Amino acid sequence: MTAMLVGILRDICLPLLLVMGVGWGMDRKFRLSIETLVKLNLYLFVPAFIFVRLTTSELSDGVGLQVIGFTLCVLVAMGLASWAVARSPQERIAMQLGTMFYNSGNWGIPLMALAYPQTGPVVQVFVLATMNVSMFTLGILLASLQADHLDSGENGAREKKPAWRRLLPILRQPSIYAILAAVTVRRLELPVQEVVWLWKPLGYLADALVGFALITLGVQLSQTRPPRVGSRLAWALGIRLIGGPLVALGLVWLFGFRGEFAAVLILGAASPTAVNAALVTHEFKGDSRFAAAVVFYSTLLAVAVVTALLALLRADWVPWIR
Repeated sequence: MTAMLVGILRDICLPLLLVMGVGWGMDRKFRLSIETLVKLNLYLFVPAFIFVRLTTSELSDGVGLQVIGFTLCVLVAMGLASWAVARSPQERIAMQLGTMFYNSGNWGIPLMALAYPQTGPVVQVFVLATMNVSMFTLGILLASLQADHLDSGENGAREKKPAWRRLLPILRQPSIYAILAAVTVRRLELPVQEVVWLWKPLGYLADALVGFALITLGVQLSQTRPPRVGSRLAWALGIRLIGGPLVALGLVWLFGFRGEFAAVLILGAASPTAVNAALVTHEFKGDSRFAAAVVFYSTLLAVAVVTALLALLRADWVPWIR
């Protein structure tokens, strides 16, 4: 078991940490713009990756829908767990933003490419697509509600935004349109790969996501000044990093996933909090300090959690992983 743990740390976690370290070091040297890096991720690399991988995925639409359903179940379970331990509406929303939406892109895609190179990226793209749509719909709604609670607490009642104004940020997210375009191409069997002048650039952008996402994550960590770990933060970290894989463990059995396919989904559910959760919270004037703290600590702790969990999965300690 010791040799296996060392091998996982060396061959899977260390490559991730090294590229993240490059981003951290470059930010310390040049003070990079995290807003620019995030926009490149959200508006360029992630949509290209989703479109290319969904279009070329060998998973059937039925299995893809099962993965989407599985991911939504994990998301709902994390939200209910956060609701159960929170003590106020404001704290409940902060906890939900920190636990429901996990980093299936910047962290999950590189991790799966190293841990399960054949199955991982194929499955993870459906998780990533689900998380992106959820983050920029439900996540934006939660962040705006949190901002309303904070603002009313400090300044009294304020004029509420019309419903259509709340929908505008959702409609601006390119990942949603990338998913719709990919589904259209698959359903109509359009020969988009034969359009070389379009497909080649999309392929270049999709292939660049892994390295660029890790560098962005390193810059994010470099610029985060998290508070000390209190009870609320500890609960959020426990729900995200321990509750996530435990819920996934039961769900893969319920959905009938087996073998490496199930292992990919369980491992992915142990991902740290999505960077987008902190960015959306910041944009909507919510509790951005708490959100950044969850992202920071969960990313650091995820290295240990992933190492231990991957060792258990590879040692076949879970009967239905065999």
